Amino acid sequence: MTLINHCFKLKTPNSSLPSSSLSIITLLKACKTIQTLEQVHARIIETGLEEDHFLVTQVVTLCKSLSNLTYATSVFNRVSQPNTYLWNCLIKGYCDKSSLVGTISLFVRMKRSKTVPDKFTFPSLVKGCSNEFALREGTTIHASIVRYGTETDVFVGTSLIDFYGKCREVEAARKMFDSMCKRNEVTWTAMLVSYASLGVLSEAKKLFDEMPKKNLATWNAMINGYIKFGDLIGARNLFDQMPEKNVVSFTSLIDGYAKVGDMASAMFLFERSPDKDVVLWSALISGYTQNGRPDEAINLFIKMGSHNIKPDVFIMVSLMSSCSQVGDLELAKWVESYVSSCSIDLSQPHVVAALIDMNAKCGRLERAMELFEQMPRRDLVSYSSIMQGLSMHGRGAQAVSIFNRMITEGLTPDNVALTVILTACSRAGLVEEGIHYFDSMINEYCLVPLPDHFACMVDLLARCGRLKAAYEMIKSMPMETHAGAWGALLGACKLHCDTELGEVVASRLFELEPQSGGSYVLLSDIYAAADRWLDVALVRDKMKERGIRKIPGCSWV
Repeated sequence: MTLINHCFKLKTPNSSLPSSSLSIITLLKACKTIQTLEQVHARIIETGLEEDHFLVTQVVTLCKSLSNLTYATSVFNRVSQPNTYLWNCLIKGYCDKSSLVGTISLFVRMKRSKTVPDKFTFPSLVKGCSNEFALREGTTIHASIVRYGTETDVFVGTSLIDFYGKCREVEAARKMFDSMCKRNEVTWTAMLVSYASLGVLSEAKKLFDEMPKKNLATWNAMINGYIKFGDLIGARNLFDQMPEKNVVSFTSLIDGYAKVGDMASAMFLFERSPDKDVVLWSALISGYTQNGRPDEAINLFIKMGSHNIKPDVFIMVSLMSSCSQVGDLELAKWVESYVSSCSIDLSQPHVVAALIDMNAKCGRLERAMELFEQMPRRDLVSYSSIMQGLSMHGRGAQAVSIFNRMITEGLTPDNVALTVILTACSRAGLVEEGIHYFDSMINEYCLVPLPDHFACMVDLLARCGRLKAAYEMIKSMPMETHAGAWGALLGACKLHCDTELGEVVASRLFELEPQSGGSYVLLSDIYAAADRWLDVALVRDKMKERGIRKIPGCSWV
């Protein structure tokens, strides 16, 4: 016996609803797929209940949960005169699952049907505008709110404050806030977030202090405001004052410490947190990864597994990035196998890009190329990952070929992609190609070269012996040169035994990095190669005077 037939045989004693309606409600609760829902809808039509607003609302709600808005709309369209509640239900579905244009079109249709919107209609519409930062459409909705007299409702007003804040119209948000006769904690928090998101922390803190009652979301919002604009001291002081804390409070501050490289404080807070969810673990693991401490990130991932925490996609991407930094081939194989066994969507572009980057940097170039070629659509991130991997393993010419293919496919390189290809040209000694890409960066792609691009070009020219050209490029830089470019040129001066230029470059490096022993050692080696032993002694004496020591080398061989 089918579920539908079984439910219609159920008895419904002591019920004011018809047995057919109760049976259909039972069926609707049991629906798990759109196919089953279609069968139940057919039964609704057979029993003549397709004008029953309550049942139709249940069907529309189920369609939303099953991500089939088209069917929800077709069910709705069979109702001759939908009431406001039914309209609101469909509008909310469009806000969650459709475009803003579709949502507003439905609202216009609602008005044309002479149905009067109420206070439950507008929060969904305003939320749709907030998600798209659609200021013009949102202000039009605000006008309708005033027209229908729902602006005094606390939920409608709060949604408008949130909308104006997200659109960076903080004065309009404050005007709405001040006009409200009734406010709750969510209203105050929305106004506070509007200030904090724009960096107006003084006004945000003033509002925070004036709040008659604060909830956890309010405290966390204020802490996030401090963290976003780099005031970790203010964030920590507020954190310590919290009457109660949740995992969000700990995660926010851990993430803030990780972004400034203070992993000791991040770990201290992590250990103090009574609850550790996957987001908290992710914040700490990604912090170690981003700060170049992959071993700690990998160990933390293993520890997380012992706590039976299932990793999410963000943790797996961080783990792959850590593996890339370590360069461990066997670990890379294990990580890819683990990712494949998880319920993670491997078709997501950032996941595939992380897999390509990990395999390429760990030396599995064939696997990296296989993943790259399997991508239905390649973006700048995936192209940059494969080019960088090829470059690291001595395949500069192949990296250049991949870059040219990227251009052919219609992608415009950004600063990162150009840094990668210039580095590849430098490592492979492809001088003419490097010069061409640097010139096209300025003339064709209208990008302003960054210090990293100049450093790549200096290294490229210097490696092939064009030291004077490299020196002239450094002097032509429109911004302050960093030590990387000068260091590359000094290394080339040693390689090509150019003592005169080496002295000039070394003196500049002494100014930029007075406590770096590398520059002194390189200059000493240049003098030694030219049999200028007195100058070698002078350089070493200068190192002793300034308390600079060369870090001794070591080998595991």
